[in-house]
Amino acid sequence: MDPRSWIPYGRALVDYWSGKSSATVIVHESNGRKQKMPMGMFFRGPAEFPTIEQTALSLCRGRILDIGAGAGCHSLALQERGFSVCAVDISEEAVEVMRQRGVREVYCADIFNFKAEPFDTLLMMMNGIGVVESLADLDRFLETVRCLVKPDGQILLDSSDVRKDTKGYPTKLAPKIDSRSGRYIGQVWFQLEYRGKRGLPFWWLFVDSETLTERAEKSGWLCQVIYQEWGRHYLARLIPT
Repeated sequence: MDPRSWIPYGRALVDYWSGKSSATVIVHESNGRKQKMPMGMFFRGPAEFPTIEQTALSLCRGRILDIGAGAGCHSLALQERGFSVCAVDISEEAVEVMRQRGVREVYCADIFNFKAEPFDTLLMMMNGIGVVESLADLDRFLETVRCLVKPDGQILLDSSDVRKDTKGYPTKLAPKIDSRSGRYIGQVWFQLEYRGKRGLPFWWLFVDSETLTERAEKSGWLCQVIYQEWGRHYLARLIPT
């Protein structure tokens, strides 16, 4: 993923941390829709974490790598519980905000290029697996991060099945592959805007649990769906086999 895609996000995080509580990023989608992403969501405390995030944090163990850590809300919560946490993010501004907030070990890095001793837990919250962008790169990710996970370690991640509504019912009888583009339906195009300036467009992956399980097994991982929220959003644990 190109760091230039995340410049608006990084600048908005800095503004929020500097006291501009109204800082909000506009998320543009390929279909022309826009969504507002208030930066306050990245500065939540543990009491504000939804059940799926609380469950994930309760399953963390050992030394933890927080991937796509943003402003460090999960890293800080884990530090407070006594864990050793390493946080990584592709945004230089996010990394600086985390350092100022007290995250002890932080790196600016693309996870595909990050090198370190193996961890007990890799944590990817807030649809964090989306950073891989496509199913082909999901396969590459599962191969690449094997060296970052101890033999008895785990990856905890959440994602969503975009074919379902928030109650878990299919919105339509949609195939997993879009007939016009030939792409997996969970591969979504986004572009971020802040204060009138846009970053580069990028792909983001929302992977349904069945597809994740299939891909994981082919790459030598056992996939367990730990928690299902509304039927669409779920938490999964991947264990090396």
